[in-house]
Amino acid sequence: MGIFHKKETHESRSSSMSYAMHWKPENLRRISVISLFVIAAVVTLIGLNSQDKKNVALAKDGEMGSVETQHSLMNEVLDEHSILLNPEDKVSSPLAISVVRAVPVKLTVDGTTKTHFTTQKDVEGAIKELGVSLDPIDKITPALSSELKSNLEIRIVRVNKQLVQTQEAVPFTIVKTSDPDLLKGKTKVIQQGSKGLVTHNIEKVYEDGIFVSKQWLGKEVSKTAQPKVIAVGTKKPTAVLSASITRTGDKVDISGLTTKGGVSFKYKKVLKNVTLTAYSAEEDGIGTKTASGTRVKEGRTIAVDKSVVPMGWWVYIEGVGFRRAEDTGGAIKGNKMDVYYDSLKAANQFGRKKGRTVYVIGPTKPELN
Repeated sequence: MGIFHKKETHESRSSSMSYAMHWKPENLRRISVISLFVIAAVVTLIGLNSQDKKNVALAKDGEMGSVETQHSLMNEVLDEHSILLNPEDKVSSPLAISVVRAVPVKLTVDGTTKTHFTTQKDVEGAIKELGVSLDPIDKITPALSSELKSNLEIRIVRVNKQLVQTQEAVPFTIVKTSDPDLLKGKTKVIQQGSKGLVTHNIEKVYEDGIFVSKQWLGKEVSKTAQPKVIAVGTKKPTAVLSASITRTGDKVDISGLTTKGGVSFKYKKVLKNVTLTAYSAEEDGIGTKTASGTRVKEGRTIAVDKSVVPMGWWVYIEGVGFRRAEDTGGAIKGNKMDVYYDSLKAANQFGRKKGRTVYVIGPTKPELN
């Protein structure tokens, strides 16, 4: 009876060991490749939009949540949010991707309407994103804080304010004053009136170039009006019934009324055959100060014999006009008078004139009626 011997299976044992030896490196390579792929995918996902903030899902101590970050590395995210790890802690790195859908909005500004897509939350964010500049007085509809919705219509109205100045003439007033030296019924203009000028400040408002309103801001007086002053005569006229005539040599005293050069006046007396000479301050020894204390003035000053014509009285000289007795002279006696000229040349040209008639009027100069 034979004995059955179990057949040795050296070949099988060798094959099993060979397979085991072959499986380990191959699987290690597969595991390495898969790990590298997973790490690359995680890094790629984290790197998406790395310049923008993103939401990352974070599960800590059994609580699920999310954090916002701009970082792309896990340790940077953890450091940013002050999450400390112990050596025994376990960290996994799945990235939660947050997708925000852009919505269309219609923006009307500067005469054009366009549709834009935006992920902003409110009107202000959308306007900033589109790079539209705003002035503080511009009108925005709806308000900047309004929440964005799909197909929301946003309108910006450009507001412009302009300051306009207009001028208005102000008429002058007329002031009348009594003059006891002026005959009743006569008037004389003492001061000419002039109009004033007022500047009005007005603010005009335009919306998108169209005028909508205006507001008066105030006024400024550019020029003050000057009143016109008129003297009204209150003096009663004295009727001349007769003239008294007194002759003393060449002097004839006649009091009465006459008209010379368009001016009517009352005179005290008339001097006949008066000799006139001229003098000037440019002559040696002749000053500019008169005997009466006034300053010599061409067209006004004459030198007289004050016993014939009192100082300060006005006279009318035929061929010369109205003059005032303001000066005297050692050689001026009786019916002699010196007429003042600024220029010595003019005085010499005047020379000497004889046989003139002079009306002695009084301390008040007659005015044109």
